[in-house]
Amino acid sequence: MKSYRKELWFEIPRRRGLVNISPDVQRCLAESGIREGLCLVNAMHITASVFINDDEAGLHADYERWLEKLAPEKPYSQYQHNGAEDNADAHLKRTIMGREVVVAVTEGKLDFGPWEQIFYFEFDGLRRKRALVKIIGE
Repeated sequence: MKSYRKELWFEIPRRRGLVNISPDVQRCLAESGIREGLCLVNAMHITASVFINDDEAGLHADYERWLEKLAPEKPYSQYQHNGAEDNADAHLKRTIMGREVVVAVTEGKLDFGPWEQIFYFEFDGLRRKRALVKIIGE
């Protein structure tokens, strides 16, 4: 069995931002040489998420509105976590959206269902952060 590891780095220029990282993950898979196995992609920061869904702008806007209703950024004073930091909402949004995804690798490709794509969703940006790609298989 082979194992491959790579970090994907991001610098989102706003507090929140969503990036389709499917092409990056597919490049990692090609680099790995693995044809059959599993691909794990996880956010390496507790205020970011990796998830799978459709690459559709309306849905992305819906995520933003929905998450802001569930865990509004302001007022900062509503959260006990906020004090030296103002990112409690980002921690909660990450919990809702999840930390990682696992995708089957079949015949050297990510074995997606129709419309599925992998996204990195940043909730406390404006600095460099990363996601881990770990692929194991043959």
